[in-house]
Amino acid sequence: MKQRENIILFPKWRTALEEESLLALKEKRFAEALEKLDELLNYQVNSFEIVSGKLICLIELGRHKEAQDICEDVLQRQDEHYYHYLHIYLTILFQTNQYEMLMEQVEEEFKFHQVPEVLKEQFHQLYEMSRKLKVDMLVDRQSVFMEEWEDAITTRDYQKQWLIIEKLRAMKSEPNRKMLHLLVKEDIHPVVKTAMLIWLQEIDYNQLVHIKKWGRSIQVHPLEIEAIWNHASVKRINSIINELEQKNPTLYDLLVKLLYHYMYVKYPMLPVKEEAEHIALALKAIGANYLNIKLDEQGKQLDLNEYIEDIERCEALYSSIIEDN
Repeated sequence: MKQRENIILFPKWRTALEEESLLALKEKRFAEALEKLDELLNYQVNSFEIVSGKLICLIELGRHKEAQDICEDVLQRQDEHYYHYLHIYLTILFQTNQYEMLMEQVEEEFKFHQVPEVLKEQFHQLYEMSRKLKVDMLVDRQSVFMEEWEDAITTRDYQKQWLIIEKLRAMKSEPNRKMLHLLVKEDIHPVVKTAMLIWLQEIDYNQLVHIKKWGRSIQVHPLEIEAIWNHASVKRINSIINELEQKNPTLYDLLVKLLYHYMYVKYPMLPVKEEAEHIALALKAIGANYLNIKLDEQGKQLDLNEYIEDIERCEALYSSIIEDN
């Protein structure tokens, strides 16, 4: 609804609209009250009573997103009604299960602002209730994901397995023993195993895990394994192909992408540093073929077929599970 900036709202009409909207609000005729409040706002009658009345109507009508947007807008004004709006805003976040956002907002208020004494206890209560409900919600969601995980394992739906791990990672959940045991199963997709290992690293999992991958079996502490881009062989390969960044940015970006996909599938059984030159040349050969260009490379006498096949196999495995944007 456009604001009528150049049209005057006569005092009697304004008073009538205010009284009618207040009565409708009091009698819980929220749709009618909202219509009259919007008309007042359309004439730039945007007092606290009018704005807060509209917020109440929107909340009661279940239009929480609109109410939240208005709150976020008026809170930026930092006017004398800031904490009244903030209280409404926190209530909306609580009612819509946005517990994390509510907790962050309360933490910020107590850290950077002087919260009025009359509101401190209410904010503390909202914070504590949100914290407990957030934990309960995470437990419920984790339970649902674990049921979906069991189904994905049974049906060998590897993409679904990877997606569930990503969701559990985002929740900072911890895998159970049954999930960890899958790291030694030969029929678990290598991309899924990598995702599980990175998940363990992100939650600072500090126990020994057994991994079987690519015909090898190792026991490692996830936190002691170098991240992909920090590995010596990856650094060396990257330094070799880095010359292309200025010469042919498109080819360079493609090679970096192929390199990451290759190492992701292999992880943590990455190639040794001595193989870096072969892998870099193989990547260049694959990239040139993809882009239908010719490269004048020294060292073509090296037998790269095995590396090219390995990289292309890993690329197929990666893209079968993960869809890069």
